[in-house]
Amino acid sequence: MTQKSSNLFHNLSQRDLGILAGVVLLIAAIYLLASHFTYAIGFPLDDSWIHQTYARNLAQYGEWSFRPGLPSAGSTSPLWSALLALGFLLHLSPYIWTYTLGILTLFALTVLGEFAARNLVASYRPRLPWVGIFFALEWHLVWAAMSGMETLLHGLIVTTVLILLMMNSPRYLTLGLLAGLSVWVRPDGLTLLGPVFMVMLFNEGDLRSRLTSLLRFSIGFGTLFVFYLLFNLAIGGTPMPNTFYAKQAEYASWQTLPITERLGQMFLQLLVGPSLVLLPGMIGWLVKSIRRRMWGSLAAIIWCFGYLFLYISRLPVYQHGRYIMPAMPIFFFFGLLAFAEFDAGKLFNRYHWIGQTIWRASIAMLAFGFIFLGARSYAQDVGIIESEMVVTAKWAAANLPPDAIIAAHDIGALGYFDTHALIDLAGLISPEVIPFIRDEPRLATFLNEKEADYLIAFPYFYPLLSKNSEAVFTSESPLTLSLNEENMVIYLWKRP
Repeated sequence: MTQKSSNLFHNLSQRDLGILAGVVLLIAAIYLLASHFTYAIGFPLDDSWIHQTYARNLAQYGEWSFRPGLPSAGSTSPLWSALLALGFLLHLSPYIWTYTLGILTLFALTVLGEFAARNLVASYRPRLPWVGIFFALEWHLVWAAMSGMETLLHGLIVTTVLILLMMNSPRYLTLGLLAGLSVWVRPDGLTLLGPVFMVMLFNEGDLRSRLTSLLRFSIGFGTLFVFYLLFNLAIGGTPMPNTFYAKQAEYASWQTLPITERLGQMFLQLLVGPSLVLLPGMIGWLVKSIRRRMWGSLAAIIWCFGYLFLYISRLPVYQHGRYIMPAMPIFFFFGLLAFAEFDAGKLFNRYHWIGQTIWRASIAMLAFGFIFLGARSYAQDVGIIESEMVVTAKWAAANLPPDAIIAAHDIGALGYFDTHALIDLAGLISPEVIPFIRDEPRLATFLNEKEADYLIAFPYFYPLLSKNSEAVFTSESPLTLSLNEENMVIYLWKRP
């Protein structure tokens, strides 16, 4: 492996790019077909509809709002919502444009991974671009690409920054601009400051060069970050979007669990799939980075594990670990680099082919096996959202009185398909509930004060609020029941 100061990539042929594009399109088609035949085309998260709602209102009314005329900072990713707004201007939303963005992002990630592997491992000159193919087939990344969320775009930007650091790139202005852009995708892009500063400290030889590098990075990062702060202050009155505060308050109970339990759940999500057999390579790459003082690689590794720990300390690892998905590409990349070196080496002399065969076969079988397992999981997730949130929102739009006030925890589909006044129990567009977001008696008082007429929720999520309320609609989705989950219910909220 060669560690070059130059950041010039080895070229990929048109054949390589064609193969990667073909694999990405094929896997996307498999996921969409699985979704179509399981229930319907859609998105696997209700939050996806939050972005669609902000995007539509931006395109149609030129305002940043969830409800027209009521500006709010409920979108975690202003850049992603703005990109989605282009789809409404082109009349390709909500589905075609969103899937196109996800597919392009996944393709860019495959190309980035393949380029970087060829640059960082001198012996990696394959007939098939299998590092890029791995990224194209890894089911967490495909799920993220087809989710309608900003997750994979954030992962792409983060991975780009960390790979540039691994290649000892001196372009600190570019790194600053990328880090600033990442914050517009997700606030946790701020965590990229750590690895960049670490590389500056160890790679730059004297104080003057360090200060010059810091100045260049600060200009790039500060230019975008200052506007991000001003944007949130103007829209929501706080420097970060409402979701930054609401999610931490909502999942306070998660933070009380033993750290060993949280770590166990994280690694269960992280290593479900072909990544499991890359784990020895990840450990090997860490050891090598320490021995050879590869500061860029060490900074990327420290960031990766720090990011994972930061999230499990604050938020639960659910929905296939979607909050930690931005760290998955670089996490997998360490193992892929180690495997590329091992594959071309002679570690076990004449018996080396045995290790090669076992490792190759394990990665290939798990990668291809999870094409269908991942597609099935994605299709079921979409089916639940479509048969619960979307069906309920459309029923509310057609059957509830026009002047009714609805309280709900999942507001994405309601925002997109329904026009009733909303009380957001998750705090995204109703930040006043954040201090008591999981306190049901206080929430009941709040609903009375706001003169709510209906409550929409899964019964298990608000057992006290739903206990004595009359159900006026139940989704009755057989898919949800087959997965041992409860149906969504619209309750008549009876005020004293």
